[in-house]
This record gives sequence, C-alpha cells and structure tokens, in this order.
Amino acid sequence: MEFQVEAINPGECKAEALVVCCFEKEPKIEGCLKDIDHSLDGKIQQLITQGEIKAKDGEVTTIHSFGKIEPQRVLITGLGKREQFKADVLRRAMANACRALVKIGVTDVAVSLPGNLKGIESKSILAQLVAEGFIFGNWSFKKYVTNSENHNKIEKITLLSEKQEDIATINEGIFKGKVLAEAANFARDMINEPANYMIPEQMAMVANDVAKENNLEIDVMEVERMEEMEMEAIMAVARGSCNPPKFIVIKYKGRSSEEVDLALVGKAVTFDSGGISIKPSEKMEQMKMDMAGGASVIAAINAISRLKPAINVVALVAAVENLPDGKAQRPGDVVKTMSGKTVEVISTDAEGRMTMADVLTYAGRMGAKYVVDVATLTGACVIALGEVATGVFTNKPEFGQMVVDAGEEAGEYMWQMPMFSEYREQYKSDIADMKNAGGRDAGAITAALFLSEFVGDNPWVHLDIAGTAMISKDRGYWKKGGTGVPVRTLTNLAMNMAEKIK
Repeated sequence: MEFQVEAINPGECKAEALVVCCFEKEPKIEGCLKDIDHSLDGKIQQLITQGEIKAKDGEVTTIHSFGKIEPQRVLITGLGKREQFKADVLRRAMANACRALVKIGVTDVAVSLPGNLKGIESKSILAQLVAEGFIFGNWSFKKYVTNSENHNKIEKITLLSEKQEDIATINEGIFKGKVLAEAANFARDMINEPANYMIPEQMAMVANDVAKENNLEIDVMEVERMEEMEMEAIMAVARGSCNPPKFIVIKYKGRSSEEVDLALVGKAVTFDSGGISIKPSEKMEQMKMDMAGGASVIAAINAISRLKPAINVVALVAAVENLPDGKAQRPGDVVKTMSGKTVEVISTDAEGRMTMADVLTYAGRMGAKYVVDVATLTGACVIALGEVATGVFTNKPEFGQMVVDAGEEAGEYMWQMPMFSEYREQYKSDIADMKNAGGRDAGAITAALFLSEFVGDNPWVHLDIAGTAMISKDRGYWKKGGTGVPVRTLTNLAMNMAEKIK
C-alpha cells in the first residue's frame, strides 16, 4: 500500500473515492464535508436529516458524485457520538472504509483528515491512526486460496492536508502508523500459517529474515547448545516431536551501552496437541496459534528496529512443538529446569510455562533490567477476560501500568490481575519444588505465579494473550483469526521507555 500527502481541495483530488468522517447526531455538517455537500447540491445533509446517514460508530455510507467533483464516490464513515470519541474509533472507521471500498473494487483512495478530535493532539497522530486503520482493513490471509477472485486491495492512499506546512508532520505519522500496523500484520501472517508450515525451523527462518533485513544480531541455538545450557524444560516439551526445537535470540541495540534494557520473551509452541495429556479434538486445529507470543516479540523487535528508539532490546523465543510420542514427557515426570528448580509435570498440556521457565531464566542471566513475556498461556484467562482484554500479571505494579498505558495507546486492552502469594499453595508439589499446574481455580493467576518463580526481583510483566491472540469472528479492524496483539503495545512500551532513559 502506497501513501502520499497532498495539500489540495478534496473535491479536486484525482482518487477514485474520497473518505470523510462524520459524527452521530450532529444536525449540521461542517468543514470539508460541508464543502463536498455544497458541490453535491446538499444531498449529504439531506440524507443526514432524513436519517439515512446516522454516522454511528462502524457505519459506512457510499454516495456517487456523478461527476460533480473529481472523486467518483464519497464514502462517509461514522465516528459515533462526539463525546464518546477515542483514538481507536478512528482506526476502526478507517478499516471499515477500507473494507467497503475493497468490496467494490476501488484501489485509489483519498482521505480528508478530520479536525478537532478529542485526545488527538497533532496531525502526526491523526495520520498514524488513519494509516493503521487502512493497513489493518486492507489485510487478509489468502495465501493458500487458489481462487484469485475477491483478492482486491487498496493500492494507493492520499491523505489530504489543509496546509502545505503540515505535510512533513503528516508523513511522520504515516511512517509510524505503517511500521506499527505492518508489524502487527506480520505477526498475524505467522499466526495464521498452518502448523505444517510454521514448524520451529520455519519460525527460526522468519526470525533470520527479520534480523537480516534490519541488520540485527541473531543467534539460533540448536538442541546441542540447549542441552549444554541445561534447558531441560524446553527439551522435555520438545521431545515428543520429530521437529527439533530452536532457541532464537535477536538483539536490537539502540544505544551504546551493553546493557539489556528490555527483554521480550515469547511463547512459541508451533502446535500444541496437549502431548500425552491430549486435548479434545474439537477446535484442536486452532492450536497452530500457540506460537502467537513468539510471533509477537519477533514482529515487535522488527518494528522497534525500524523506529530506532534509544534503548537496547532483546527478543527471546523458544520454538517447540508439543506432540505425543514414545519419547514425550509424561504426567508424573520430574524435570529440572535451567534455573536448577525442579518441576513435577501434572499435565503435559501445561507446556508453555515449562518452556517459558527456561527462557525467563536465560533473560535473567543476560541481566535484562525489565522483562515482558507474552504467551497464549491459559484457557482460564479466556474465561476471565474473553477475547477482548489481555491479562496483565506483574511483580511491580508500576511497570505493569506502563504496559497497560502502552496498550491503551495502541487500542489493545490490558487488565491487571492479582498476584497474591496465597495462590502459590495451589502448585506446591510433594516430590519436587513445584507442580506445573495448580488446578482449575484461578488458573491464569497460578500459571503467572509459576512463571514468577524464574524471574527474580527485576521488573517483570506477563501478558496472557490466550483470548486476544486469535479471535473467533470479525471485530473492529481485526478480521477473524490472528490479531497481532500485543505487537503495537510492546513497540509503544519500548518507545516510551526510551524517552525515560534519555
């Protein structure tokens, strides 16, 4: 998708369609929309007065211009009630506009940037939101669909500026929006890949491509090195598959210090059958998304490297496959983790926390000052928060709030959950240091507390994206399938932390 900016009267732009925004229940239209309405002999105001255009959040109305202005169509996208407006409404509006135009085969679009929007302080942020919305709306995963019909895409978008002097600022916003949305879509592509394609080796190849493209340092460790480092928890999970695990380390260096300011740890079980504790067959095909945490941190470091904040970030991913086999770990086994702590395996379907235990230990040995892990960890978090919000667990509430704020900025909802020490009783073991499952009650909390055993005292946040990594039906600017949550949150966090390091 190509973006450009022009200082031109909207009615004179050469695009096939012009997108304008409108608030709900405002009796008289103003600004650009008023000028366009005048050129169209008052038809837009007439439709609003008659109630045919309500401008509700998510509503899209297309009007043909019949040659009275240069664009062949005017697409009016609703922003809902002005007093309820927030940034994410504009993202959704742009995605809705994009999809409506794709359906009718439009490829060249102009957008009249709305003004006087609550909470949007600059033209740069405005342009960023428009770019994100259109890139999300233009995305689809059709890689394995052989029928070439209905694969239309918007190819060119022109953002219209009232002033020539705003063009540079608008271009800055477009660049950031493109980076963030393209990174999220990159993760979505990985998550939607069938598990027979996105095996651990393929995930390592994708990481290598990201590192090469952005001139990042990468180290992909094979089984022998993992065994040397005594990453037995990762190896125990991987043993049931013929596809060997890969431990991926990608480093972005944004400042001269050798310190690791922020470690992003992603769970990457490329397919999770549950192992010996096998899952029900219904919906098991969705378990290709159990690597969404790993996809998210690879995509995030991709975005971070393009935005170039002054912060040192490392992405850590243990890519494994969890399958039943004669060599697979069994319920009742005791596994010694990289940290030296022992774990009684109660369920081989609680495999993500096992792999994460070793990766979090590795992050600690690297000296990471802050750690965020991302994992499709528990069905319990889906029960608690559904597909709408990501569960946030932390040993430092202040750091947890930084992550929540970064998510709010991205339109990715986060919710802090309790971490009371009393919950630790549930995963105590009689024969090892701990069990890998604490029972049904408070399952998301006990899983998070299990991970905390491998973190130490440095600020750490665990994001349980089991509900938000993949959605079951279209919602907002996300289509059914992988969402790319929390790529933009992680990128925003790194950018915000870089400002504080200065």
